[in-house]
Amino acid sequence: QVQLVESGGGLVQAGGSLRLSCVASGRTFGRYVMGWFRHVPGKEREFVAAIRWTSSSTKYADSVKGRFIISTDNAKNTVYLQMNYLKPEDTAVYYCTAADVPYGLPTAQTRYIYWGQGTQVTVTS
Repeated sequence: QVQLVESGGGLVQAGGSLRLSCVASGRTFGRYVMGWFRHVPGKEREFVAAIRWTSSSTKYADSVKGRFIISTDNAKNTVYLQMNYLKPEDTAVYYCTAADVPYGLPTAQTRYIYWGQGTQVTVTS
């Protein structure tokens, strides 16, 4: 069983920054892809970013490219999402997730099998 625990959400003004953390436990994650998705009520859950533990290759949604950075600390089994230049439209519940795939960086939520409980990010104008 895999556990993912997010932290770091909160309230911030537009233009500000937040860093989300996700601690993973329960098994080794060498071949896993770690991702961040976000959800706004009434909308589909949206892909934000993904990273592979072994190669640190990354992928971002166009809406966050150049503003958000996904990274890992393998020694701490932790994935981070550094969010800069935040906009009100970034307001959502952010979820950490893991996909057991040998290749690529999936963006479809159906490819991800483990999910955290989510952390709220609110950006005010």
